Amino acid sequence: MTDLISYQSGKPDFVKAAAQQVLSKQAFDEAFQEITQWQGYGATPLYSLPSLAKDLELGTLCYKDEGPRFGLASFKALGGAYAALHVLKREIERRMGQSVTLEEIRTGQWAQEVADVTLTSATDGNHGRSLAWGCQMIGAPCRIYIHAQVSEGRAQAMQALGAEVIRIEGDYDASVDQCRREAQRYGWFVVSDTSWPGYNQPPRDVMAGYGVMAREVFDSLTEAPTHIFLQAGVGGLAAAMAASLRQLWGKKSPRIVVVEPDFAPCLFESARAGAMTVFDIKQETIMAGLSCGAPSPLAWEILQNEVSDFLSISDDLIGPAMVQLVRPSGDDPKIEAGESGVAGLAALMSVCQLSDMRQKLGLDHKSRVLLIGSEGVTDPVIYNQIMQDVSN
Repeated sequence: MTDLISYQSGKPDFVKAAAQQVLSKQAFDEAFQEITQWQGYGATPLYSLPSLAKDLELGTLCYKDEGPRFGLASFKALGGAYAALHVLKREIERRMGQSVTLEEIRTGQWAQEVADVTLTSATDGNHGRSLAWGCQMIGAPCRIYIHAQVSEGRAQAMQALGAEVIRIEGDYDASVDQCRREAQRYGWFVVSDTSWPGYNQPPRDVMAGYGVMAREVFDSLTEAPTHIFLQAGVGGLAAAMAASLRQLWGKKSPRIVVVEPDFAPCLFESARAGAMTVFDIKQETIMAGLSCGAPSPLAWEILQNEVSDFLSISDDLIGPAMVQLVRPSGDDPKIEAGESGVAGLAALMSVCQLSDMRQKLGLDHKSRVLLIGSEGVTDPVIYNQIMQDVSN
């Protein structure tokens, strides 16, 4: 099942204020300049899928594959590690009473001070893995909170990067709450990809890091896409891409379609209500990285102004989308992608078979569609099980 809400904010300015003020061009530029200096950096592939585009009766279809990103198999590598550097910068400056650069922290010039600052976060898997990787890179202690449904494979991946992993009962939002409480109690520093009242800067830094993807896309294409399908959990990826693409392409920025699981459609419900809304998750979705009941207020500030359409999709669309990529049409490249990473593709494949919804989204044989494949195979056991279930 696929459900659609078309949403208009009523703000006509082609460059909306939130796309400039919540995440400034300077913030995106600074993140790009820093992250491109990291060891192992390389732009991830932007694949053209001409055979699938023809099958879906579209003009062009491009897929940004984040699977190779820093060996972490996810776009999250751009966010958590970058925000961690900023948290350490601010705290060391406070302690030492002098200016400190991100490069100095990254290259070990403040190693003794960094080792005395514990960073922590809650995660469904990929953000925590990025934070653990960043902490390992710079020598900071790391504690990660995961909820009951996070796979053991994802927990082990974070432990292998040196993080202490704490599993709690309850869902993702419960893990966020416990992380916040214990950080306050013990003087740790939260590096979260979602914001809350009084806590904005680390998630702002996380989203600035995500803007690297938009810059890479912009540098690879000769003209703007007409549409971009962006999967969302708390909304950070979608908001960062929406703001960055608006800044890069202005009036030509693509129509943004946000995609969520129908088991966790907090942004969809926010659009329906016309105000940020918390969704009470009753059942966990197969799209583990998107199982979030509370939107990030910081992300929603951008999304409510930039997004024209919100889609919710059912879990049964995910397996076929994963198979489509790994067993492609014609000469399209073979891509291995995780269950959260294909949500945008799954939604696109579904709406292209529904004439009314296709028409509402303005999809036709001239459309140039961009997809962000936000994760590769982050848990091989789950990936293989999904592929086996679809084959059976």
